[in-house]
Amino acid sequence: MLDIRTLLIIDDCAADRKIYRRYLLKDPHQSYQILEADCAEEGLALCRKVRCDVILLDFCLPDMSGLELFDQMQQEIFKTSVPVIMLTGRGDEEVAVQVMKRGALDYLVKHHLTQDVLQLAVRNAIKQSCLQAQLQKTQERQRLIATTALRIRQSLNLEQILNTAVAEVQELLKCDRVMVYQFAPDTDGKIVASSVESYRTVELCDQAGDWEKVGEQGAGSSEQRKERGKLITHSPPCTLHPAPLPVLPNSQSPIPYIYELGLCNCVSLKEQFNTKANLVVPINVSNNGNPTPKLWGLLIAHHNSGDRQWQTDDAEMLNEVSVQLAIAIQQAELLAQTQAALAKEKQLNVFKSQIIATVSHEYRTPLTSILAAASTLVKHSQQLDESKQERFLGIIEQKARYMSKLVDNMLLVNQFELEKPQFKPIPLDLLQFFSDLIEQERETAGDRHELIFQITGNHQEFWGDRGLLQQIFINLMSNAIKYSPNGGTVEFHLIGKESEVIFYIKDRGIGIPVTDQENLFQSFSRGSNVDTIPGTGLGLAIAKGCVELHGGNITLWSEVGKGTQVTVSLPKIWPIPQLSPLST
Repeated sequence: MLDIRTLLIIDDCAADRKIYRRYLLKDPHQSYQILEADCAEEGLALCRKVRCDVILLDFCLPDMSGLELFDQMQQEIFKTSVPVIMLTGRGDEEVAVQVMKRGALDYLVKHHLTQDVLQLAVRNAIKQSCLQAQLQKTQERQRLIATTALRIRQSLNLEQILNTAVAEVQELLKCDRVMVYQFAPDTDGKIVASSVESYRTVELCDQAGDWEKVGEQGAGSSEQRKERGKLITHSPPCTLHPAPLPVLPNSQSPIPYIYELGLCNCVSLKEQFNTKANLVVPINVSNNGNPTPKLWGLLIAHHNSGDRQWQTDDAEMLNEVSVQLAIAIQQAELLAQTQAALAKEKQLNVFKSQIIATVSHEYRTPLTSILAAASTLVKHSQQLDESKQERFLGIIEQKARYMSKLVDNMLLVNQFELEKPQFKPIPLDLLQFFSDLIEQERETAGDRHELIFQITGNHQEFWGDRGLLQQIFINLMSNAIKYSPNGGTVEFHLIGKESEVIFYIKDRGIGIPVTDQENLFQSFSRGSNVDTIPGTGLGLAIAKGCVELHGGNITLWSEVGKGTQVTVSLPKIWPIPQLSPLST
């Protein structure tokens, strides 16, 4: 079926108008609705009422010339140019030049006019007018896109970029709401920006049809919620590629339920986003030089307040904005990564400075004791009896062990800071393992401290890293003994459960002030009441790192003057460790 075009003939000669009408109605390639006027005044009145696709205008009219009428129509009526074909009984070239300079699309001489010439001239005028209108529309769209892109990319803050983008797109498309949906590696993703702060409930629906709220208030009944517009959760990861724009009969034809730009290669997403309310395009960012882009998220325009059908132009504009948004997102992420790397480098530099300062301070005292004991043995060994020699040798051994342990702790903490620890779980007999460690501690603790070991529950079938587990025990136990300078009991309780083991070490020492407890698991952090008790502030940080590698948790309770209890819970079968630096 041919499109019907509205054509206006303004000519004072009824016979000529009849000829033009007969010629045009015989055109096999175009259908027309033809209006007629026999003077300029009547032609102006019709132009004010009806939008004409083409005007056939006689150069000589009874009330004014065709050029004067053409000028008046352009000034008073037409916001965009309408193709005008000027008709005259004279073949005057000077008139033709004037007509074309004023903006007329063509110029025909009545005496030379044939059916084919008129049909072709009118069809060409319509075609040229459509091309001109499309060009103007494209230029205006590019101007709007450029303005929108400039506003989006004014900031390097991701949150601000997304908020600006949704506000600009909502204004651009005149829709109810615009959202940015970000995919996540291990979860279903979420809405990270919306153009409306207090908006209606948006539901996320999985393939099984279960409904889940996204965090907005005022949900209403389940049936009401389903009618308010739907968003779909991310199905298994997929790669989306831009699809070519569809060729439609004309630019005003509505697109399908959802414009599947970029979703054509993912059947699950196509099925899930099958809703008239949503217009969805992917946000694809470059993938480290890989020719296949990475799907970062979706840009979604939502309109559910009226019977709106999305047009191809809407989808094209939304897709162009998504390209600019992807560039802005990548720039923001690169900046964030650079800032994070700089912060990490700064943190490592501070950490190295702390290591140097700690080693310099903590090594000085034991080295002095070792040098003094060794010098005494060298110079006065013949005057010293066997017991005194053994005492000096004991001092050397004790201080050397302390220094060795300090070096080991520094190396271990450095591994955690660089996120390169070794984790090698094996089956362990916890009863035998901790019994041996308790006996070692009893030998070195002396008579002032009593170590109590209590066991309950099932502690079999445990997998763990022997070296890291030993670090947890030694650091917690040495702290309990060290910060109980007046002696007393130190309890170690091992509790076995079905899927985890729990152990805690409890002392009745000096305790830790509440204000200091928040930072105690950070490297080089110590209680403000330790006074002259030596230490590096690494024990709890090391214990925490070792516990997290096992996929467990560590907590602390303490009260000044009453003591401290540190509790560790570990799964019997270790999960994939999620490592976090000790200093974070």
